[in-house]
Amino acid sequence: MLLEGKIVIVSGIGPGLGMELSTLCAREGAAGVVLAARTVAKLDIAEAEIAALGGSTRVLKVPTDITQEDQCQALADATVAEFGRIDCLINSAFDPCVYDPAAEAKLDDWRFTMDVNFYGTVALTQACVQHMKQSGGGSVVMIATMVERKPMLLQGGYAASKAALHAATKHLALELGGDNIRFNSCNMGWMWGPNVQGYIAGRALATGVAEEELIADICENIPLGFIPEDGDCAKAAIFFASDYSKVITGAALDVNGGEFMMV
Repeated sequence: MLLEGKIVIVSGIGPGLGMELSTLCAREGAAGVVLAARTVAKLDIAEAEIAALGGSTRVLKVPTDITQEDQCQALADATVAEFGRIDCLINSAFDPCVYDPAAEAKLDDWRFTMDVNFYGTVALTQACVQHMKQSGGGSVVMIATMVERKPMLLQGGYAASKAALHAATKHLALELGGDNIRFNSCNMGWMWGPNVQGYIAGRALATGVAEEELIADICENIPLGFIPEDGDCAKAAIFFASDYSKVITGAALDVNGGEFMMV
């Protein structure tokens, strides 16, 4: 099992990737999974999903708004108080931003998205790496996005926030390699799960175009020919969290079925 005995924090627990990440950590043998999100009910659902697996993984739930630095520090400190260390941090919390043209977007919308996706993620990372230094190292995984590098209409605010995080991740990898702390990113594309399913259903209702046709249009740009399942995308993040990637840092992996291939 890739995460046997490890203590993992997963931020952004909710329907879709966050839930998949938390349960996959347990399936891969994590000794402890720390669940973080603003909504307590989402943490309860994730805890129940992990319990249903029947394994020995212990769960700690810490309601956290990552835009608040004190809450980020409290999350990191609570993890160490409960488990003694932090081995992995998977930064999955995000805000998608308002879908507006960049030339007309309200910058307050962009600022909020930056507060979550950039400043909040960096704040949580800073809180955790201090503990990782003391315990001899660790792995930080950023859930990034394909639209950092492949512009898509109406996603400028989201892309800009994640592009800023991409730059910060490289600097963190450079600065903290000597402390045996690794930083890597997974650039996710379309992921079949509750969020995309809801989007497809909404588009079908608004346009009168059948869901099957909308899905087919998306898949035309994906060489594998299908929208990747969010659970399969989560496996890429688990690889970076694990010791299988112990000599990799500063990397960004395209996890999008081939829709965008970094040269």
